[in-house]
Amino acid sequence: MSCNYADGLSPYENKGILGVPEKFDSIDKFIKKCELLAQFINQAKHVVVHTGAGISTSAGIPDFRGPNGVWTLEREGKRPSINISFADALPTKTHMILKKLVECNKVHYIVSQNIDGLHLKSGLPRKYLSELHGNMFIDECNLCKRQFVRHSPVETVGKKCSGIPCAAEHVTGRPCRGRLYDGVLDWEHSLPENDLLMSEWHSSIADLSICLGTTLQIVPSGNLPIETVKYGGNLVICNLQPTKHDNKADLIINYYVDDILEKVMEILGLDIPTYCENDNPIKRADSTIIDWTIDRRDVVQLEKLFKSKCKGVKKKRNLVKSKRNSSDLILLNGVCDKSKIVKRDIKEENVINEDIKIEPVENTSETL
Repeated sequence: MSCNYADGLSPYENKGILGVPEKFDSIDKFIKKCELLAQFINQAKHVVVHTGAGISTSAGIPDFRGPNGVWTLEREGKRPSINISFADALPTKTHMILKKLVECNKVHYIVSQNIDGLHLKSGLPRKYLSELHGNMFIDECNLCKRQFVRHSPVETVGKKCSGIPCAAEHVTGRPCRGRLYDGVLDWEHSLPENDLLMSEWHSSIADLSICLGTTLQIVPSGNLPIETVKYGGNLVICNLQPTKHDNKADLIINYYVDDILEKVMEILGLDIPTYCENDNPIKRADSTIIDWTIDRRDVVQLEKLFKSKCKGVKKKRNLVKSKRNSSDLILLNGVCDKSKIVKRDIKEENVINEDIKIEPVENTSETL
């Protein structure tokens, strides 16, 4: 269904850097880096995870810019051979692990660029999730802006009207004369205000941002993890392809996201939950009205926290980390030597990032 979603978008030529070869760390490097990531998580007070299309490929949903991505193949007149429907796709191991880490208070917020609804299906509460580019299983009222869970994916994209009356009266007790629209952004749309605000504030107060399965090419979503770095926090990037912010990261892991988080869970001594349909709001949406609106009280509370921690704090201007070889990783007695940072050591990837420039796309979707 990624193909159908892509087909429904308006024409747009600048889709970023496509089809860059993937890189895999050796097993030894992979294990050491996962140990370091687990340490970062244990030591951090506020962890934000940024998720992209790469965390859903193991569910059968193709990504967009990978070697076999929708737009990479589109240039050759091809389509992905695997393309499960959004209705049938189930949360991956990564989705379930993230839910568990939130429940254990080791991850405090998730910023998603995906429209596939898999975070929703996993049972992750709205309180801990921003969906910057919409959700195929969410309708939004054009007047009161309340959001409601659907029992099936929308048939349109680009905020088109379904003609269904707003259901706010069943939630608030006050009638609304609005109509429901699909909540999936097209290229020209602005990001949802509260989702973006929560993402910006959480990223700013975080002392650790972890990027999973995204090349971070589309702004503003791709630049949010950099807010963590500007305020002195650590940045970890887990992706098979190079990203435009690799030179700002403290740790880069080139491996499958499912495998990375599974190893981290093993190190942390945490069990990986399995998907349960009873936790999936979509399964209940055909018989009851389920509100998916960000609670205004959460926005106000986070704004106060952001102002108390960040207001008046001078942001860092030099964000580029000193480059070190991965062999510099030192773990002594379970303590990371912060002067030795795991860095990329593939010159070809540096050439790719330096030689190819893309124009930033404002207020649109990484999954686009």
